[in-house]
Amino acid sequence: MDHHRAKPLSSDRSSPLPPRRPHRAARGLAVILGCTVFATACDRRPTIPPPPETRIDAVVETLHGVEVSDPYRWLEDQESPETRAWIEAQNAYADSLLGDLPGREELRARFTELYEIDSVGFPVVANGRYFFSKRRADQDLFVIYLRQGIDGEDEVLLDPHPLSADHTVSVGLRDVSEDGTLLAYAVRQGGEDEVTIKLFDVEARRDLPDVLPRARYFGVSMKPDKSGFFYTRQTEEGPRIFYHALGSDPKDDPIVFGEGHGPERILFGNVSEDGRYLLVHVLYGSSGDRTDVYLRDLTAGDDFVTVVEGVEASFNATVAGDRLIVRTIWQAPNGRVMVADAATPQQEHWRELIPERQDAVLSSVSPVGGRLFVRYLQDVQSRIETFDLEGRELGEIRFDSIGTVTNVGGRWDSPEAFFAFSSFHVPTTIYRYDVASGERTVWSQPDVPIDSDRIAVEQVWYESKDGTRVPMFVVHKKDLERDGKRPTLLTGYGGFNASLTPFFSPSAVVWVERGGVYAVANLRGGGEFGEAWHKAGMLANKQNVFDDFIAAAEYLIASGYTRPEKLAIQGSSNGGLLVGAAMTQRPDLFAAVICSYPLLDMVRYHRFMVARYWVPEYGSAEDPEQFPYIYAYSPYHHVEPGGDYPAVLFITGDGDTRVAPLHARKMAALMQASTGSGKPVLLRYHTKAGHSGGVPRSEQIENSVESYSFLLWQLGEIG
Repeated sequence: MDHHRAKPLSSDRSSPLPPRRPHRAARGLAVILGCTVFATACDRRPTIPPPPETRIDAVVETLHGVEVSDPYRWLEDQESPETRAWIEAQNAYADSLLGDLPGREELRARFTELYEIDSVGFPVVANGRYFFSKRRADQDLFVIYLRQGIDGEDEVLLDPHPLSADHTVSVGLRDVSEDGTLLAYAVRQGGEDEVTIKLFDVEARRDLPDVLPRARYFGVSMKPDKSGFFYTRQTEEGPRIFYHALGSDPKDDPIVFGEGHGPERILFGNVSEDGRYLLVHVLYGSSGDRTDVYLRDLTAGDDFVTVVEGVEASFNATVAGDRLIVRTIWQAPNGRVMVADAATPQQEHWRELIPERQDAVLSSVSPVGGRLFVRYLQDVQSRIETFDLEGRELGEIRFDSIGTVTNVGGRWDSPEAFFAFSSFHVPTTIYRYDVASGERTVWSQPDVPIDSDRIAVEQVWYESKDGTRVPMFVVHKKDLERDGKRPTLLTGYGGFNASLTPFFSPSAVVWVERGGVYAVANLRGGGEFGEAWHKAGMLANKQNVFDDFIAAAEYLIASGYTRPEKLAIQGSSNGGLLVGAAMTQRPDLFAAVICSYPLLDMVRYHRFMVARYWVPEYGSAEDPEQFPYIYAYSPYHHVEPGGDYPAVLFITGDGDTRVAPLHARKMAALMQASTGSGKPVLLRYHTKAGHSGGVPRSEQIENSVESYSFLLWQLGEIG
């Protein structure tokens, strides 16, 4: 097999700018305009009916001396009648090709077995009461429950099923009062990020009249006396922290913090367990390059005290009794823990409590039961160690298999902690942990019909283009034969300091049970090896992420797991950008692509929705120094007319109010007009689903069936 790389994006990769020539889409425009899109004379796909025609506009603009074409800019207008008609036609086209694929019923039956199980969320404990979300096997949505005491009966508090006939309205727990009699919850329409905040009287089992209108909120934090709560709302000017006194009109809620911060900032505030302090974090975008922290003593009526400000590093603080605990990468890219008295929290009063480790990344610190539960990531595998407030080690919580620990939580003044553990083939299990005795018991464990003993999870290492060693998890049957014929699904993310650790996935289980290989690459840009690993895949280093992913595909082929005709890739959000770049840079490596809720037009991404949060991670094409490297990989700007591209299924929808759906619309149109491979390019466009979930379980099953039918069809496993 010839594993040659596609030609470089420019004739000289060291050049500060791409060559001054019409953008690839512009060069393709002449070809497209020379014939009706996908007319008989241009159609090279005799077995696939042509997609709907898409109007082309000769939109070309010059940015920093480079001509950039955007022939489908009109599809950015989401509500125009022409766009809506185009979306309807695209869905009909996808239905015509995917609706009758063989094997769908078999897939539906297996996905139904894996999805239709009792699922229990992480508990919030208040005054001996346990609040949590639970979805029974026969339900579409999570319901909010109360358990009175550890051995009490589960009582339904809030059931969202009656709120919408199609079960697209969901509820989520936001906060609970210290005495466990009042809770704040969010009501979400579809998958939108925007929600409505409501209050629920637990004793009376009814909503209070206090309602915060639909908006983008970053947290709700109650005062222990239930007199009111603090919340962050995104306004046109930027995020602001408000205070709502119970029984008052939300229109009159005063701003307590945030004046002067623009819409590119993220704010959130939390009240300490004892109600004394309000702790505020200001994030300068989503990358974690800078966090300012402020503390206010609510009992004294003092102004905010600056804990740390203007330092180019991330800080995450929490109050534990009379101490301020700060997790930071300041002068410690793998993370360390600092401590100070809450009465004098300024940075000059800090002392190091838990030093940085060179062999592991400090992921989180949770003060519970008078101890600090510190979650480490060592070679992309979770560990939990406990410490006292003098920094002395008190022991480690161990696990028998490769997996991920999430959501370590509890109260500082309570003797019980909770944590969750999962792996690719191990459903999420929540444990209750007695801090004093070290006894671990199962809080919830779903009964999933999986023969885990037949599934192997291995971690491999491979070299990227520049020689960097990159780890990858590979999941398969234990008796897998490496004959180069295994259908293989590779995924990754590579951004925003996010770590891809082993996680339970019904899709991975189904894939492996059918004899396939499921692979997760831990690319640069993530947080698997600390801030240095993150920075190696952001801004001008973003191409490293794509090189790592391409090298993962090459490793799977060279190691005998698969071959290009049997290799598919999948990614969502920033992972959608990842697979978009991979398929435009190395289309020869892949047979099929699922690209969900993606960023793809990186020249214009920052203009839409909340994308200004991501400029610290990606940069902006408006900056003449950042434009060259953004333009060099932007997938929408590197689609070659007549290119031999893999089959692609784009997935997005109106409910995505985080990553603008226009990316998938424009890219689908461009690839349909450009591909010369004879393979389908499809767009599945949901009208309610989005980034924040909110999809009923029945629809999750159908979406999984459709995606896997598409992949198996294109890899020659069905049809």
